[in-house]
Amino acid sequence: MADPIRFIDAAEVERRLPHALCISLMRPAMAALAEGRSRQLLRGIIELGEGDLFGVMPGALDGAGFGAKIISIFPAAAAHGKSHQGVIILFDRASGAPVCVIDAGEVTAIRTAAASAAATDALARADACRLAILGTGEQAWHHVAAIRHVRALDDVRIWGRSPAKAHELAERIAGDFGLAARAATSVIEAVAGADIVCTLTGAADPILFSADVADGTHINAVGSSRAGPSEIDEALVARARFVPDHREGVLAQGAEYHRARDAGLVGEAHVLPGIGHIFAGTAPGRVAASDVTIYKSLGSIVQDLACAAHLWRA
Repeated sequence: MADPIRFIDAAEVERRLPHALCISLMRPAMAALAEGRSRQLLRGIIELGEGDLFGVMPGALDGAGFGAKIISIFPAAAAHGKSHQGVIILFDRASGAPVCVIDAGEVTAIRTAAASAAATDALARADACRLAILGTGEQAWHHVAAIRHVRALDDVRIWGRSPAKAHELAERIAGDFGLAARAATSVIEAVAGADIVCTLTGAADPILFSADVADGTHINAVGSSRAGPSEIDEALVARARFVPDHREGVLAQGAEYHRARDAGLVGEAHVLPGIGHIFAGTAPGRVAASDVTIYKSLGSIVQDLACAAHLWRA
């Protein structure tokens, strides 16, 4: 008789996948993707209308198994803190049997921020300590929770379309992490003097512009996960060292790159090797202190599989 399929709910994921541990899982998973020790297809996305999306992300990761994330992204649910809803199904590589079904929403919330933190550790200046968070949704809190493990933060500024939510989030961050956090009245105020900027919004058009970003800043561009919406302007893409999570995926589905390319500002060569190559030591990250670096996050199934394998085995 085959072993029963294990089910892991959101509460167990939250309890057993702390941000610091998840950061340590992201580096080898993305290095494996860069080195060909994992396989993944481009995500499949079905637009259901009214902004609702259904996505499937299949892949295989050496040492973890293979499987898929099946996910919905509904704006109405995101307004209530459920930006991603679905399951990760993990299969055992030796037997081919499904062994685990895991709440994908909680894994996605933690691993997205953990991947940004790992990229921040590789790309931000060593003395970076001032963080700007653009957006007040689920990922905003998680990004602070994760990035505090890779840089000693002494100033966190939050901007969102709702000032009340920005104030509430700043108070929560101060209470949860003991960090100096405050709400900003504009994007320009939030990013002024920031060393690290995270764009975590559902904006269809740019909210962050090159003119407002100082030399030496690192940016995690996370909010747009498909071709179409873009949080940052074309000039900022062209100015920066543009590092994708997965180069093939960003060339095909990265809205920020597409807009800069279509404006005639960049070509394919502007998209640098994926972050996994930097983790593996086969490509440079930041070259000079004055560089503006962008980590473009679409999300990779190998990140989910690394988390799933850890949760199942542990």
